[in-house]
Amino acid sequence: MGDLSTYLYAFICGGLLCLIGQLLIDKTKLTPARILVIYVVIGTILGGLGIYKPLVDKAGIGATLPLTGFGYALSKGTSKAIAEDGLLGVFTGGMTGTAGGITLAIFAAFLVALLFKPKPKS
Repeated sequence: MGDLSTYLYAFICGGLLCLIGQLLIDKTKLTPARILVIYVVIGTILGGLGIYKPLVDKAGIGATLPLTGFGYALSKGTSKAIAEDGLLGVFTGGMTGTAGGITLAIFAAFLVALLFKPKPKS
């Protein structure tokens, strides 16, 4: 179990990322889908450049849970796969690095589909 500062950094980092996303929704004409893509791309770029890792080390889940963290996981997995497999790692690393999260999302969607019945919009 971490100390209070770990939780504080996670809360501040995650909160700031959510605040920025909400401001983009409220103050620009960007759609939420475009903002999500921007977050993933930014996380991938910052992860590839090695800039996002110190934030992950300091804020933990507050940096890895938002979509920027998904981009970071893509870049981290790709970098590792390139080091191990060479050029083939460019094509396999991203999926390998994010397989756990993708599997959980598919399983959760399946479970929700089993438990709840859809209703038509009225």
